[in-house]
Amino acid sequence: MKWLEKLSSAIEYIEDHLDKEISYDEAARIACYSTFYFQRMFSYVVGISLSDYIRRRRMTQAAFELQRTDKKVLDIALKYGYASPTSFNRAFQNIHGIVPVAAKNMGSILNAYPAIKLSVKIIEGNVMSYHIEEKEAIRIVGIRTTLVEDMEKNQKAIPYFWDEIVQKEEFQTICNFDNQQPHGILGISLYENPQNIFYYIASATDEPVPKGMFEYEISASTWVVFEKNGCLKENVQSVFNRFYTEWLPFSGYEYAGLPDIEVYPIHEKKLVSGYSEVWIAIKKKENK
Repeated sequence: MKWLEKLSSAIEYIEDHLDKEISYDEAARIACYSTFYFQRMFSYVVGISLSDYIRRRRMTQAAFELQRTDKKVLDIALKYGYASPTSFNRAFQNIHGIVPVAAKNMGSILNAYPAIKLSVKIIEGNVMSYHIEEKEAIRIVGIRTTLVEDMEKNQKAIPYFWDEIVQKEEFQTICNFDNQQPHGILGISLYENPQNIFYYIASATDEPVPKGMFEYEISASTWVVFEKNGCLKENVQSVFNRFYTEWLPFSGYEYAGLPDIEVYPIHEKKLVSGYSEVWIAIKKKENK
């Protein structure tokens, strides 16, 4: 359960720095992930983005201080990292539904978000259908968009990218390229370094790269493949959540840190809704 311990240590770092500067890079280092994959994993495991979690925890602590001390709103805003009263007021109202100064009134209703305590529970739940594959390198060709390390922004950008691309001629070209496994249209989040983060809509193929498209080769690896029915967006988020919290802790494997692959079937050059696969690279856990 070392990954769980590392993630818990990263959360402890965040809790210790709620009234100080919080470095996403440092939290990711403690968790032994890149900043990009740490935010991605955090959102899947916890169910909210890292920035949302920090915002909720800071506003929880700010509310406690407003009620139990005589500190000015501006002083508390500065303490929790807000340079202006306006931004602090907006964040506070989003969490509590009232302005900060009103929180000083006895009887005001506030929302408290406790610190996350991670644990693995064995519960009777829905079966997870999966199989494991050993695959050589996967070469993909397609269209990509630039992402950032802020997962909150990416979660808004990626659906927009899909909506844009499926209407274009290039999408039909990508469909025609599909001649290697995994078959279908692929959605791939690729992190190279903080300046090079991309999301690809692509096919696995041996075809040459047309002008305006890009290729990438994903290293040979062992993959766990999950099959799911249902809404594509909810499906993918659900798979990653269950992978981290239910499958991985007891599997004898570790996350390999390669790009994750979403696989969406196509028929007559159109996406087929209601079914998808998620391919996640894994490696055997080292005995220490």
